[in-house]
Amino acid sequence: MALGNRFKSAPGAGTLAALILVLVFGSTWYANWAFDNTNPNTAGGWWLRLLTWPRWTISSNDSLREIIVGDLKAILVVVFTALFLYLLPGSQLARARGTISQFFAGWASYIFAGGFAALVTTLFLKNPSMLGAFQSAGSGVTYGLFVGWIIGLATLGGYRGTR
Repeated sequence: MALGNRFKSAPGAGTLAALILVLVFGSTWYANWAFDNTNPNTAGGWWLRLLTWPRWTISSNDSLREIIVGDLKAILVVVFTALFLYLLPGSQLARARGTISQFFAGWASYIFAGGFAALVTTLFLKNPSMLGAFQSAGSGVTYGLFVGWIIGLATLGGYRGTR
């Protein structure tokens, strides 16, 4: 089991968890299921729909720019998660493996990754605006806040990169 391996790195495990989240829940198939079968006025339905936020697509119904921006957002969420997991000191400075600081560092990295990925991809939209960038970053941070605990759990118990 990958999460039970005592030699895993915290940034590697968190990045892998982010990649799986984006690949599975950002897919068109899951998004269609979530929007067809959940009620947005319930907490569970809202959360299942929130999981679809960094959506990637292989459909040709949208314009090329919208497809590239959506796919870039999904890619940047994973890349920024890896970057912030390496940069945040909680997982590197924790004295013992599996401490709560690793959990919060993983969670925070996903919050930052969602916000920054949304902010950066807003620049590639047709008519980017400051208000649109703030709204987009807000939706990315909301996604990271309510989904990032999964990344935090994945980073628990990993070594910090140095021995």
